Amino acid sequence: MMKTIIEPFRIKTVEPIRFTTEEERENILKEAGYNPFLFHADDVLIDLLTDSGTAAMSAKQWSGIMDGDESYAGARSFYRFENAVRDITGYTFIIPTHQGRAAEKILFTILGKEGKSIPNNTHFDTTRANIEYSGAEAVDLVIEEGKDPNSLHPFKGNMDINKLEKFIQETGAENIPIGMMTVTNNAGGGQPVSMENLREVRDVFHKYNIPFFLDACRFAENAYFIKLREKGYGDKSVKEIAQEMFSLADGCTMSAKKDALVNMGGFIAMNDEKLAQLSRNILIVTEGFPTYGGLAGRDLEAIAQGLEEVVDEHYLRYRLRSVEYLGEKLIDAGVPILQPPGGHAIYINAKEFTPHIPPEHFPGQALVCELFRFGGIRAVEIGSVMFGKHDKKTGAFIPASMELVRLAIPRRVYTQSHIDYVVEVIIEIFKRREALCGYKITYEAPMLRHFTALFEPIT
Repeated sequence: MMKTIIEPFRIKTVEPIRFTTEEERENILKEAGYNPFLFHADDVLIDLLTDSGTAAMSAKQWSGIMDGDESYAGARSFYRFENAVRDITGYTFIIPTHQGRAAEKILFTILGKEGKSIPNNTHFDTTRANIEYSGAEAVDLVIEEGKDPNSLHPFKGNMDINKLEKFIQETGAENIPIGMMTVTNNAGGGQPVSMENLREVRDVFHKYNIPFFLDACRFAENAYFIKLREKGYGDKSVKEIAQEMFSLADGCTMSAKKDALVNMGGFIAMNDEKLAQLSRNILIVTEGFPTYGGLAGRDLEAIAQGLEEVVDEHYLRYRLRSVEYLGEKLIDAGVPILQPPGGHAIYINAKEFTPHIPPEHFPGQALVCELFRFGGIRAVEIGSVMFGKHDKKTGAFIPASMELVRLAIPRRVYTQSHIDYVVEVIIEIFKRREALCGYKITYEAPMLRHFTALFEPIT
């Protein structure tokens, strides 16, 4: 097999990148309060902040946009979208939303309230925030290997079955309105979940009559990992594996901005007619009519086409191999990363990268700032800025379980030479990592603080 990564597409349209000097980037950092979310995107050379909504769409998706039916109710584009989602998921009721967090907001407005708990392998930021905003508790039950950056377990996104069973017994099934699984497990390093584990989790939830939903943002990447790593699935198509994954759950939420390869959109899908009706009632108030749900007809067309393209195995081989390539280059240089590489991003282990910076001084944020200052690369901290907190009684700082910096790779956007540049920048920073300083927060919002927080370096 050839070692060179061949993109399974030709480039038809290009977008210019603005080059800046290190001095300019230092000023940009200061003006943005050392928070990459507050940069002007035009000032970023390589943007790895997120893979959400940053994909390059295909020629067929763009042609679908031109063909979108913008009728307010009953648009042709909705029925194409509905059929595409149902073909993959098998669910009866398909409800479009403008993005994944809107789907979460609707679902947890109905099911979450004070005294309720919702378990997951690991909740990501908006899911956790929507659960907690409802008054409920978001609980993470990932396996122990999923908390170890150096473990090579093939399915580090799996949920700990024993912990789940114990949690349900101690909490009471009546206080758990729904159970979740995030595939792949984003907060845990983009790590996949095995079909065996999905089946075991389903069995436990159903034993206690608890509905089971997937957070399915990266379902196709997870399905391809199953094909590569799980016994009995090597000869199955990715679409068949995805369909089996969805068949084990009662419904899902999805940000289509990930594995549907679009810039905006999402949905809730389920088999429960009563829950679907309640969801549509909230949808009409907050998003729009049930056949557009906060989206234009052209968006629905693009999602439908993207769901067809994302299960193509040539695309998925390129996608996972590109991320793996970045990981291999960093490992070869001694840079500590979360292993094995995930499907959509490489996660640098900032705790090991900058061991001289304590968690309360946010080592991940220090690396994020230096990536931009030195190389114009925008990344995101997934550590104690995003998930750290203070004990409500004592005020003591509780750090995140891991201090990571995520380099999220947009789909079909960057070439191998872009990735080689990213590698060079990280290696140069790694050589002088002792010079990096910590940061302190000077402003934070009560929820999802990482989006708008302001920082100062600790000199």
